[in-house]
Amino acid sequence: MQIDRRTFVAATAASLGMAASPALAGLSKPFPKDFIWGAATAGHQVEGNNINADCWLLENLKPTAYAEPSGDAANSFELWRRDLDLVTNLGLNSYRFSLEWARIEPEPGMFSFAMLDHYKAMIDGCRAIGLRPIVTFNHFTTPIWFAARGGWMNPDAPQLFARFCDKAARHLAAGIDHATTLNEPNLAGLLQSLLPGGLLDADKAMAAAAAAKLGVPLFLAGNAIYQPDPAKVQANLQAGHTAGKAAIKAVRGDLPVGVSLAMLDDQEAEPGSLRDATREKLYNSWLRLARADDFVGVQNYERALWGRHGKLDPPANARRNIMGSEVYAPSLAGAVRYAYEVAKVPVIVTEHGVGSDDDTIRAWLIPEALNHLKAAMDDGVPVKGYCHWSLIDNFEWGFGYKFHYGLHTLDRQTFERRAKPSALVYRDFVRANTARG
Repeated sequence: MQIDRRTFVAATAASLGMAASPALAGLSKPFPKDFIWGAATAGHQVEGNNINADCWLLENLKPTAYAEPSGDAANSFELWRRDLDLVTNLGLNSYRFSLEWARIEPEPGMFSFAMLDHYKAMIDGCRAIGLRPIVTFNHFTTPIWFAARGGWMNPDAPQLFARFCDKAARHLAAGIDHATTLNEPNLAGLLQSLLPGGLLDADKAMAAAAAAKLGVPLFLAGNAIYQPDPAKVQANLQAGHTAGKAAIKAVRGDLPVGVSLAMLDDQEAEPGSLRDATREKLYNSWLRLARADDFVGVQNYERALWGRHGKLDPPANARRNIMGSEVYAPSLAGAVRYAYEVAKVPVIVTEHGVGSDDDTIRAWLIPEALNHLKAAMDDGVPVKGYCHWSLIDNFEWGFGYKFHYGLHTLDRQTFERRAKPSALVYRDFVRANTARG
């Protein structure tokens, strides 16, 4: 993308917290003054050198399905204060991040108080500068020992996760604003039917190599594409969410706890389509489970048009993300409306964004999607907040550092973060469209 001098100056000013672009026109009915405005990251994707995590082992195996290892990532384990500054420079009031289970419990039953203190410092650091910490207790990655015991196939997995949640909550819950137990657990065991076959085969071979290396019958990572028994994994994840939430609530009963789900905006393109069957397969059991939660997290990136025989191609003139999928601004509101229709609890958008090297798409998407989200709120959908994915370009799992979702670029040698023009758009939209007083 070509950036002229004016755009470059504006982006640089944003990284310094300076006013540099005119505010966007305000909505006639603004977002509530207590609305959560945030940006999101996840531990393994930004922290770096997460050596006790299942992904670290897999990234450095031969064969591996990962394009490259995570390495230092964004060095956010050391530079988290810099990340908090990025959030406040955009005028946001919240930061969503995750705990790394593998750092806190590197061996079964051995909990690191030093690592718990690290995350407590992050939570306290948010509070000190007016940010509301939204903390995910498990964002895909699990300890190597957990994966070597069969991961979420292990019948003891829900209790092991609940034990971790108990230990973490006792140290951290007092300062957390909202907590999610698991990130996108509804996709576990289902990705193998949604992604190209070559990815599934590579993932399966990699898992077999990890099991052979460790001398165990099954190594099942937290974000594995191949699942030998998807139904069992789903049952254990749902039990894990329930047990983990109970453990957190036992420590602090007034802490709002939910789960974050990956959701498309599924639309029926012709009568008798597969839309409703797809919703039942991908979301509904989790949305029904979320009825007992304080909120449900929705993570949306695109819509899907469903016909009688499957998913249809997007319109020929559609904007596309780096994967070639449609970028459709109303999709967030569509997913949020459906989540509330089934779960009947308040919604927090815990992720929304676009993977693209063309930042003009991101700059277009943010206000357009938020306008549609506000329309859903005006229709009565109780949306409590919005967190953009992601704060900075980071490690995007099997795709490595090739895919860019960030509001800020990342120099992987110096770890410099630099605001993109879309960051200004987000900042100015929040400033212009949030009630004051």
